[in-house]
Amino acid sequence: MANSRQIAGLLGPTLAAALIAEFPLVQPQLYDAQIPPVVYLSGVLLFVAGLAIVRAHNLWVRAWPVLITATGWSFLLLGLIRMFAAGQYRQTSAEVNSITFMVIEGVLLVVALAITYYGYRREPQ
Repeated sequence: MANSRQIAGLLGPTLAAALIAEFPLVQPQLYDAQIPPVVYLSGVLLFVAGLAIVRAHNLWVRAWPVLITATGWSFLLLGLIRMFAAGQYRQTSAEVNSITFMVIEGVLLVVALAITYYGYRREPQ
């Protein structure tokens, strides 16, 4: 559980900050001029982060640590998609409805805040 708390303490706030920073109401034009090399680079970074999380924390349990494992596997998958389909990523992201995007971002933000909570909460005595 100490490993889960340590990873959650790093992953939760980082994910929350990234999600808030890219939220359409905060930076509406952020995705307007994405170029394939930047999409590819973000894919590499997501892949490495996901791989590190999965290697350090691949726990499939019925408790909150599964959020960390699921996030790691999601980063791996999204990183691979961005790496191998960098050219198509811009077109696909332009086709997604902004309301759908905001709902997905909102759900991910709730997950990030839950991970943060469990990473920093005081252990019951």
